[in-house]
Amino acid sequence: MPLIYGRSIGRLLPKLGGSAHLRPASNPCASTLRPRGRSAIALQALDNTLRRGYAESRLDLPALDQKWRQKWASLQAGSARRASDTNDNKYILPMFPYPSGTLHLGHLRVYTIADVVARYHSLKGNNVLLPMGWDAFGLPAENAAIERGINPATWTKANIAKMKEQLDVMNGSWDWSRELATCDPSFYKHTQAIFLRLHEKGLAYQAEAEVNYDPVDKTVLANEQVDANGCSWRSGAKVEKRNLRQWFLRISHYRDSLLRDLEVLEKDGNWPERVLAMQKNWLGKSAGAQIKFPVLAFGRYAHARIEVFTSRPDTLFGVQYLALASTHPIVTTLAEIDPELQAFLDTLPGLPPDSKVGYLLPNLRAVNPLAYHDETPEVTRKSLPIFVAPYVVGDYGEGAVMGVPGHDARDHAFWKTHRYDEPVRIVLAASEDESTTALLNEPFVDRGILTEQSGIYKGKPSKEAGEMLVSLLEPAGLAKSVEKWRLRDWLISRQRYWGTPIPIIHCGSCGSVPVPHEDLPVLLPEVDDHWAAGKSGNPLESLKEWAETECPKCGGQAKRDTDTMDTFVDSSWYYMRFIDPQNEDAPFSASKAKALLPVDIYIGGVEHAILHLLYARFICKFLMTSSLVSDGSEASSDTYEPFKRLVTQGMVNGKTYSDPSSGRFLKPDEVDLSIASNPKVVATGESAVVSFEKMSKSKYNGVDPTEFISQYGADATRAHMLFQAPVSEVLDWDGEKIVGITRWFGRIHDLVTRLGAVTPPKAGRMTTKVYFESAAKKLDSMTPEIMSQWDADSAIWRDVQKTITSVSASYEKVYTLNTVVSDLMILTNAIVANDGASAYVKLEAVSALLCMVAPVAPAFAEECWSVLKPTSSSIFGGGAASTSFPALDGTLYLLQPRKQVCAVQVNGKLRCAVEIPKPPGLQGNELRDWLLAEIMKTDEAKAKLMPTMAASGSSVSDVVASAKKIIVIKGGKLVNFVI
Repeated sequence: MPLIYGRSIGRLLPKLGGSAHLRPASNPCASTLRPRGRSAIALQALDNTLRRGYAESRLDLPALDQKWRQKWASLQAGSARRASDTNDNKYILPMFPYPSGTLHLGHLRVYTIADVVARYHSLKGNNVLLPMGWDAFGLPAENAAIERGINPATWTKANIAKMKEQLDVMNGSWDWSRELATCDPSFYKHTQAIFLRLHEKGLAYQAEAEVNYDPVDKTVLANEQVDANGCSWRSGAKVEKRNLRQWFLRISHYRDSLLRDLEVLEKDGNWPERVLAMQKNWLGKSAGAQIKFPVLAFGRYAHARIEVFTSRPDTLFGVQYLALASTHPIVTTLAEIDPELQAFLDTLPGLPPDSKVGYLLPNLRAVNPLAYHDETPEVTRKSLPIFVAPYVVGDYGEGAVMGVPGHDARDHAFWKTHRYDEPVRIVLAASEDESTTALLNEPFVDRGILTEQSGIYKGKPSKEAGEMLVSLLEPAGLAKSVEKWRLRDWLISRQRYWGTPIPIIHCGSCGSVPVPHEDLPVLLPEVDDHWAAGKSGNPLESLKEWAETECPKCGGQAKRDTDTMDTFVDSSWYYMRFIDPQNEDAPFSASKAKALLPVDIYIGGVEHAILHLLYARFICKFLMTSSLVSDGSEASSDTYEPFKRLVTQGMVNGKTYSDPSSGRFLKPDEVDLSIASNPKVVATGESAVVSFEKMSKSKYNGVDPTEFISQYGADATRAHMLFQAPVSEVLDWDGEKIVGITRWFGRIHDLVTRLGAVTPPKAGRMTTKVYFESAAKKLDSMTPEIMSQWDADSAIWRDVQKTITSVSASYEKVYTLNTVVSDLMILTNAIVANDGASAYVKLEAVSALLCMVAPVAPAFAEECWSVLKPTSSSIFGGGAASTSFPALDGTLYLLQPRKQVCAVQVNGKLRCAVEIPKPPGLQGNELRDWLLAEIMKTDEAKAKLMPTMAASGSSVSDVVASAKKIIVIKGGKLVNFVI
């Protein structure tokens, strides 16, 4: 464990030594700037001590972490002020982790952000709720149990213990009294109770449905858990389609409020635009028309019509075929008598969703409903081929689409694959005077003006024409205006063991009967033999002693539901349990909900932008309008959202080294890093290719955050994590650059060690505002020496005030936390640079600096604070001298610099920049003459201007006097001599 020496680190940067010693109060002019009485005596002693220097101190950051974690545990002050049933609460929540056993740098980033924000709001005086828990159910634990032959509960609990140890070394301020795990019966008892509330309202129901089945994990998946290639999000296996009786939650009942309330979340940028767009797209509200295409059957099968939903009725004249999903009733019926069709359907699971293959249904044609109108062009009256196509989704619209090759890219590609020799019909153009703006090989997909292919509707704008066509067909029952949603009810059944059991008992006489509330929780039984044997599948299905039971209604033989719930059900309400975790009777109390919800700031990855957030919004709306909180009326005009503000952090990439000849990623022992700027391949001596990639074992670029923290300390790691990139952006982790943070800490420690040598006993009674107001009244009588001290004092305090503004804004915005570190580094440099400042101002400036550093580096700030303010037990409160986050004190107007920088040009070229007094309200020639005099007083002007001026053989004054023109710009900030 390396030791970091504050003094030696300070030597690498500008120092406080030499002229940096503060002036003693014995100076006869010092009374102008110093408080009188006992405070003055203390400050004089402080100055004298600083003149004598200080003992070199050793700064061991990892040791400070351990020291202050122990003190926080005893003081209960290292964590945020605890939330209560008051109005000054702040609920900060990171998305809780899955207990995989190891925290990675992505975890470190999100939890650092959460803790920093929580500590800031605590210093601001808020009662902060910052809980932590575990998303503990799920397939990985079950798969691990099968592989290891152990109970998934054993594996999960061991992982929780390991990850909790890792979280503890991060210097976080988690409220562990609220800790929860979703696999704990005390938690899933209430998950089951919520399910029964939904069931009672008709929002949880069972239905036969075609489902996505993972043949590897042997469970059903929601549509959202299948990727674009038709593979399981967890196992990667190709998903199969099966018809099963499953449990659904009727999220569609809330679709209008889920869409409408996005406008609330959009205000003030509270939710990222990207996430809002993803939510809107998933809800997928479309306004359009339901069109009925009559069917002509030339065989024994007859079907009256095919219904199609379209958002573009204006393109109805351009329909050239219909396409059906593989699950459409016509297709399933014909497959029974058409072996070729069935063979085609069997190939579909292995095809990508965008495949252009299709099967032309024989002896079946469709008719465009416009064919029955006398004015319809002849080409539109022709019957239409009907295909079975994998690109048609069975659960959206009616499982059928009208193919318009001229005005839809997907339809165009399909048509060109199957009818490449038939022309594409163009019924829309960009403007009335064009026949078409589409090239023959590209469809025109925008709104436009109907062409002559649309008969009497030629020249009509798209919107108007679409409405007219629907109105035309509506009396005949062939069309009507409708709304469609992409959102489907939430499939929650999972054929696995490690999840919340569904609290339903199936009785042959009574049907599906809810488990009585007093019998909750329905506990998962012990099935150790199943794991020991390495069996797959759901053991609940074959466990008769658990599954077979009595019906709660009639007392007859019945069977428990053997499915468990999707883990997203647990995470859809866990944030509500945190507010009242010890409540045995209900998920939470109404008073706690009203006092602590919604979550003020929710922090997590954008990968949860659809599933988790959508489900959490749904369950929140349901519970907040239920009898748990209100009278159960859904007519309330209140907007119920779980997360007031959402912060999405970028992922963390690790540094990789690869062989330039093969592209193979190199293991650590295959890279020569003796010259850090030029890593080489050990085997060949070639320069390795350096890149940043998503961390993975295969790329050998993973970083163990616990190991890194043990080497550099949690605070330096936290600050480095924040400093490297804005919160929302991808972070390319480079651990070598942490030296910049440790050097900065060393400089702060230098300042604190000097200033903390003697603490003025009553300096706290005098405010900086009083100090500067008193001194400002005597500016006219100050000697040059004391005026120089005033300049240093005001320069430091001016930077303190500006930093308070910028840092506060960054803490509030969250996304710019990286600038907190950079702004505080700049302030540190300003304090060091103004070595002529008084001890009092330096003491107050460093105090403010530490308070602003504290959220980022709590243990380091505590240590420095204990030196600077020994009467305080913690910078986060709880002591006699507890503090708060710095605020502006109204002194900025007093602290305007007396001097300004003047750029001096000769014939338009910059020669030097000199510091001169601010012009005393002069204009014209008087200002010019005054500026010339002040410029020529500076040694820099004489040195830099002399070579230019002397070229003519004249003295400086002669050349200035004979200048053709002297131009003064911006009140003296720039002076140009034209010679």
